[in-house]
Amino acid sequence: METVYGENRLLLTCRRREDGMEILRVRTSDPAVSLPETLLGLPVTALGAHAFSPDFPEPEDGERVLVSPGFFDETEEGDNQKIRSITLPKTLRKMGDYAFFGCTGLCELHFFDSIVYWGACLFMNAPSLQRFFLYLQDSSIHTLFHLADELSREMEVSLLYPDGGEVRLIFPEYWESYEENVPAKHFDYHISGGGYPYRNCFRERVLMLSDYDALFPALMAMEHEELSTRKLAFYRLRWPRDLGPGAADRYREYLREQPLKTLRWLVGERDIPGLRLFLSFGAPSAADLSEACELARRQGATETVALLLEETHRKFPAGADKTYDL
Repeated sequence: METVYGENRLLLTCRRREDGMEILRVRTSDPAVSLPETLLGLPVTALGAHAFSPDFPEPEDGERVLVSPGFFDETEEGDNQKIRSITLPKTLRKMGDYAFFGCTGLCELHFFDSIVYWGACLFMNAPSLQRFFLYLQDSSIHTLFHLADELSREMEVSLLYPDGGEVRLIFPEYWESYEENVPAKHFDYHISGGGYPYRNCFRERVLMLSDYDALFPALMAMEHEELSTRKLAFYRLRWPRDLGPGAADRYREYLREQPLKTLRWLVGERDIPGLRLFLSFGAPSAADLSEACELARRQGATETVALLLEETHRKFPAGADKTYDL
């Protein structure tokens, strides 16, 4: 068994391919996993079927590689259900079927837009996975199409551009169901929830942010989850790349209609820059600011309390009669 240095304690089963190394199986107990870009002098280009699946049988035709930042007991069994975050290498070109099957603890995935082959049912039985970080090498955003096509649950996606820019998007959840139509002797297919149209704002597999923003009025007329919609609107204002003035006005108007709920959410997130942005256009009332101050005080969020008190004194100088311990 080969032993190599790496960021994590990993026991890998690998196979050499013409274009590099394929990782057939990963075994670890680390909560945050970063797969290496090279193994045994070869670039890591493929992730095999069921690569991260807990308790899945080991392939018989692979070679074993021990990756460790230091001491590692090679007899350690590992527990992939403890994994919370996975970062895939930028050399990766292929992801095999069911690669993350059964990773029940997995919450976030970091990957690059170099992946050209996506296997089937990649995230089956990985119910906690909703947060994605996609590192772009150009601005075409092809890879996101495969991700949106794979999942119907709510997704929060950060697009990280080569120039340092970012766009954070919410893809709302939708549901598919079949209802038996006895007289007609067939099943009727139904889609509910506002997320399905957001999976179709791609042209030739390239995400169109203008199409994404144009869906917001229709989302308001559908069944939708309030917090998800609030995040969708706020994230587009917070990271406004390619955001048109009309769409920005619609998002601001929606958030202004529920200032207290937006304040509660931002206070709970302890998002000071986001809170400053909302206060610049949200126009909360004195009562809203007072309640948000009390919530921040209970959380021990001193900086948040100071910001809200400053806003209260600026907009309602005569009504700021409460005191708070900082």
